[in-house]
Amino acid sequence: MSTLYYSHHECRLHDMGQGHPECPARLDAIADHLLSTGLDIALDFRDAPLATLEQIERAHSAGYVLQLKDTLEQVQAEGRPRALDPDTIAAPGTWRAALRSAGAAVAATDEVIAGRAANAFCAVRPPGHHATRDETMGFCFFNNVAIAARHAVDAHGLERVAIIDFDVHHGNGTEDIIAGDDRILMVSFFQHPLYPYNGAVPKGTNMVNVPIAPYTRGAELRETIDAMWLPALEEFRPQMIFISAGFDAHREDDLGQLGLVEADYEWITRRLKAVADRHAGGRIVSCLEGGYNLSSLARSVAAHLRVLADV
Repeated sequence: MSTLYYSHHECRLHDMGQGHPECPARLDAIADHLLSTGLDIALDFRDAPLATLEQIERAHSAGYVLQLKDTLEQVQAEGRPRALDPDTIAAPGTWRAALRSAGAAVAATDEVIAGRAANAFCAVRPPGHHATRDETMGFCFFNNVAIAARHAVDAHGLERVAIIDFDVHHGNGTEDIIAGDDRILMVSFFQHPLYPYNGAVPKGTNMVNVPIAPYTRGAELRETIDAMWLPALEEFRPQMIFISAGFDAHREDDLGQLGLVEADYEWITRRLKAVADRHAGGRIVSCLEGGYNLSSLARSVAAHLRVLADV
């Protein structure tokens, strides 16, 4: 079976301004690299649909969704950007981009659970893992992975799903949404201290948070994953795996100070794929989060995809 690759041109319409690291060029860099390396022929490209409000409300409060919808539609009508918090700027194209990003995660979940694909990667933006149940934060509007995970358990009836977050920043929004939901196990590492300056103490027993010191390299991180992530995942036996795939822990990325390289992302993906093969029929949906050095982002995504696509 194939590896699906979800994206949409409207994800590029979300633009937080010149010089902002979370920029449309991120998706272009990934797409150009896949084309230049020939990896694109191993993928099944799909257009991301628009998520419904009902799907989004599986992870966010109805009041938040309605308020954000009104705000983003106002920005769209006015044609001018508006800052929603110190880090997150809404642009005229943000509403459609956010719906496409969440919609990609939901559609990928549907296809993988139906057995029409082995796994999927969602090359979408805005990212999602800082968006809490009730607020935007850290470049994020809707929490794409949390929406997809809740879709898997609420709409499809899966009993156990896992979220793995390897972004350099703690996925505080995902933690806020799924804390205490025993159907969902979250395992993550993140540089600490670093934005959003939390996560060292988990909010629930259904998560394994692993704070990592600045300048940690891949070899040490691999040992930590084997010691802390994998036993928890093996005990949980997830029926599906969701990945918050941030690539800003790369040593070339200036938004963090960790020392990962492409080979580390390949190794992590192989470990997670093995867990999925043992317990979940291979089912994985991965969603792009961070990664702001365009070259290292593109190379790291390719390393991740080569493992998912078995090429």
